[in-house]
Amino acid sequence: MPSDRIAVSIRDVGKQYTIRHDPHAPTTLAEAVVRRFRRPLARAQREQFWALRGVSFDVRQGEVLGVIGRNGAGKSTLLKILSRVTEMTEGEVVLDGRVGSLLEVGTGFNQELTGRENIFLNGAILGMTRAEIRRQFDAIVDFSGVERFLDTPVKRYSSGMYVRLAFAVAAHLRSEILIIDEVLAVGDQEFQRKCLMEMRNVATSGRTVMLVSHNMAAVSSLCSRAVVLHEGRLVFVGDPAEAVARYSAEGAGMIGDLRARRDRRGNGTIRASTLAVERLRGEPVGIVQPFEPFEIVIEYAAQATTRDVAVSIDIEQIDGTRLTTLYSLFRNQTFTIPAGSGTFRCRVEGLPLRPDTYSLNIFIGSPSAIYDAVERAMLIEVAVADVFGTGRLPDRNQGPLLNGFEWSLVNHESARRHAG
Repeated sequence: MPSDRIAVSIRDVGKQYTIRHDPHAPTTLAEAVVRRFRRPLARAQREQFWALRGVSFDVRQGEVLGVIGRNGAGKSTLLKILSRVTEMTEGEVVLDGRVGSLLEVGTGFNQELTGRENIFLNGAILGMTRAEIRRQFDAIVDFSGVERFLDTPVKRYSSGMYVRLAFAVAAHLRSEILIIDEVLAVGDQEFQRKCLMEMRNVATSGRTVMLVSHNMAAVSSLCSRAVVLHEGRLVFVGDPAEAVARYSAEGAGMIGDLRARRDRRGNGTIRASTLAVERLRGEPVGIVQPFEPFEIVIEYAAQATTRDVAVSIDIEQIDGTRLTTLYSLFRNQTFTIPAGSGTFRCRVEGLPLRPDTYSLNIFIGSPSAIYDAVERAMLIEVAVADVFGTGRLPDRNQGPLLNGFEWSLVNHESARRHAG
């Protein structure tokens, strides 16, 4: 249980970066030489960008705090400040205890050292004695599952091996405050399950955990409180369920205008501009009935003619649980996209889902590239409907699916008498 003692105090924290804009930047040495002679006084434009601004909250000892928000909201920047990887521009942070961090893959280990050497190096950085590290050594190796490669330099590890060892070190070396970024997504499902169990054990031992995750189910089940960041600002601190609802509400609307979305992946060869759900007669809607056919409509802009383009929509619960993926390649459908604007349309024969709010993700790509990927591009409501004709529907904890079914009873005693 969390105590009244404050483990992490954050007051008016801000982080500013300087962004350079130079559309005519040279790409070769020859271009650089020519530019130096022709435009010796040319300077790139500079923009001041606040990744975080005015963030204040406290974390109690023994608390598991979730940090959620879209890509670019400032979550990882905050954790880097708390881990002393990045200096803050303004504000104050007070940490009561040693901090163990697991940030993006590559942070915290010396790439030239072996796994064994990095375990002892991390323990020394945390102020632990060699004897203290040895007491935890076997548990770290067993949890990570990299015993065969323990004396191999970590630069030769796969990303999964690296993360398994890094998490094992962070969780088992005795830091009072454990800070974990989204890197757990690199591991497989079994490893993620082990990590979640270990974080529960860490929290019950009185240590403090701060967790950044896009897995809303993990945040809801693991965290006692959560904070929501939006464009570098703190917009909510409190109950995890309400935090998830606040985060999800950012995508609400009958038509998702994606043109201003910065939290997207892909090289931009093709970009989704809007996402909408329409009834078959072309009317945009934000609410559909269970099993009611509808169409998903994606307006896009393409920079160049592109072949073998595949498109996909993921439908997820608010907590991030994937329910289905409508991927064109599942039906061997790819498209040749000319330069300019256009529209993808996907007819859906109906959703067998209980009344609730669901989110839609967009993916546009090819077997070799990601052109655009937007999470929580918009929300869609499945309306209340008397699907079974009884006025009864499953509760949220009974699962999202509405399957067709019918029960019957076979009286075995009567059947035996009839057979005799």
